[in-house]
Amino acid sequence: MATLFGFEIKRSEKEDSTSSFAPLQLDDGAHNVSTGGSYGTYVDLEGSTRTEAELVTRYRRMSMQPECDNAIDDIIHEFIVYDEHQRLVDINLDSVKGISAGTKKAITQEFENILDLLEFNEKGYEVARHWYIDGRMFYHVIIDPKDVKAGIKELRYVDPRKIKKVRENKKERVPGTQIQIERTMQEFFLYNDKGFVGYPGGSPAGAGQQNGVKVAADAIVHVTSGNMTEDNRMVLSHLHKAIKPLNQLRILEDATVIYRISRAPERRIFYIDVGNLPKMKAEQYLRDMMVKHKNRLIYDAATGEIRDDRKFMTMLEDFWLPRREGSRGTEITTLPGGQNLGEMDDVLYFQKKLYKALNVPISRLEAENAMTLGRATEINRDEVKFQKFIQRLRMRFSMLFDTALERQLILKGFMTPEEFSAIKRNIRYDFKQDNYFTELKENEILNERITTAQNMEQFVGKYYSRDWVERNVLKMTQPEIDEMAKQVKDEMEAETEMNAALAPPEDGTNGIDGTKGPPNE
Repeated sequence: MATLFGFEIKRSEKEDSTSSFAPLQLDDGAHNVSTGGSYGTYVDLEGSTRTEAELVTRYRRMSMQPECDNAIDDIIHEFIVYDEHQRLVDINLDSVKGISAGTKKAITQEFENILDLLEFNEKGYEVARHWYIDGRMFYHVIIDPKDVKAGIKELRYVDPRKIKKVRENKKERVPGTQIQIERTMQEFFLYNDKGFVGYPGGSPAGAGQQNGVKVAADAIVHVTSGNMTEDNRMVLSHLHKAIKPLNQLRILEDATVIYRISRAPERRIFYIDVGNLPKMKAEQYLRDMMVKHKNRLIYDAATGEIRDDRKFMTMLEDFWLPRREGSRGTEITTLPGGQNLGEMDDVLYFQKKLYKALNVPISRLEAENAMTLGRATEINRDEVKFQKFIQRLRMRFSMLFDTALERQLILKGFMTPEEFSAIKRNIRYDFKQDNYFTELKENEILNERITTAQNMEQFVGKYYSRDWVERNVLKMTQPEIDEMAKQVKDEMEAETEMNAALAPPEDGTNGIDGTKGPPNE
């Protein structure tokens, strides 16, 4: 295995005093290995990584199916909203305390640099789509070793099928007991341009080091879907639960087509009277009658010609059956075609099931259902759930911004890793909204609050205080109350000054140029 490349952020060296008998259950998809052994650490990636690579390939094939592609488009269009005059996402530092205004300004500027490195304002749709389909996303943080203070030079996308996170754990037995304590020693990434393959002839110690390049953990920024298998070993995409409905839909559609092609036309049954002819002569007589009466003229779409293909027999052919002497003579009957060929209830059922598996409202599947902008009470419950699902996706995807921003601030010397960890939970990312149902809901709620406040106006100062109404009826926070009071005061003062300037003075002048008469004269 090659040596470490990239970089490694030096954190304060503190002995890990935390310990537990239960292993860490993280959702980063890292492959846990145990340290020790005379031959070094062997990382068995044959099973998990190969399976994850196959899953990613399957997810990408699923995204090419029309129904799945339409559902993904609905999700990503709500996820990423384009606007000519606004950025796709802004950083919100209002809840961050303990840092100066200059530091906040620097964080905001570096966040914009991260967006430029990701080309997020131009390719936000593609970035979010790749993450949603694959269930994971990796970027290599490229810096200039000679000028580390310059920060990140490039964020280069890495195919998730070629990289894997590895976490080395060490187990120690508690003296006097059988309990084993597990501690994390180090984390790194393995990269192989050709993908990870199994070791031929077995898995000897040290084989894992030959299957990839070891990359420092701080040289990679990544984000996963957060969905894990039951054993917490593999990361799953949001498309994973749609695999079965999509396969069932494809099989059912193919079966429907085959059935309709074979059962749609009416076919005839020819009962040919062969009398007392021997078996061989009877069969020859039947074949002669088939050739004589069969019409196999077909249209050749390639050449535009009418061609006679009597030597071929398809499933749409008529039936020819011999009939012996003593029974009824030659007879021709008609075999009716399939019934109820226009029913598509089963296909529609699995289409709806597919949309449910992808958390997309079923109403979006039916093109004839137009979106109406009515009252909030008319909003479909599925749309509310869908909007909450989009919010969860945005919160999960924002972890990519957190990691990249941390790398940038530490490299440029604005913060230490410990300082960023202290403010990380208070950083918010405001994605541009374009959901009409959300706007309707907020307007309806605001209207109801204002109506309630108006009805309580006669009781303000008697049973309720103004502060209580602002907090409990209008649901305003203390910063919002203070800001609104300041704005109202400023607006009243400005209005008073304007009225004073426009009012005529007592000496009869217009108050502007000192002349007599109205100001416009």
